[in-house]
Amino acid sequence: MSRSTPLAVGDQVAGDASAPLVYPDDTVEERTVASCVEERPTLFVFYTNDFSPDCVTEWCSFRDYTWFSAADRVNIVGVSASRVGTHKRFIDYLGLDFPLFADEDLEITEAFGVRYKAFKLFTRSKRSVFLVDGDRTVRYRWVGESLVDPTRDQPPLEEIRHAVEDATGGTDDAFGFA
Repeated sequence: MSRSTPLAVGDQVAGDASAPLVYPDDTVEERTVASCVEERPTLFVFYTNDFSPDCVTEWCSFRDYTWFSAADRVNIVGVSASRVGTHKRFIDYLGLDFPLFADEDLEITEAFGVRYKAFKLFTRSKRSVFLVDGDRTVRYRWVGESLVDPTRDQPPLEEIRHAVEDATGGTDDAFGFA
């Protein structure tokens, strides 16, 4: 099922949307959205393409913001249409500790309503971030809104941090830049 608008806070995401999930240790397994949120809330970070300069900047920001300190409270999962092999190289190149969905058919992207046609030519994920709880309810949403190219907007890390803290019931002095 394809959505024409992004999910809003309070909406439920379809749990059966799935794609291969590439882990930092190079393992790959088919996972659903529902399986990602079973243990803890999950931050789904949609981006356009591995190795594009703006996406490298985005993922370095997430890596350097030491989201690791929140790992026991929230999962972080990237989503783009890049292939499994490209994700493996991207994770290794940036030293990421986050798994990435290889959403080549954009099934997960469509479930969140962030499918985007860049320059009316290339279909991909619009840069966006969703925090989803165990009931698959969206607790936080940010969607890039640039009129020229919404894939170039950068997620507001401090705002996301506060949303994660609100959803997981606490703050952590170590949450943020090390």
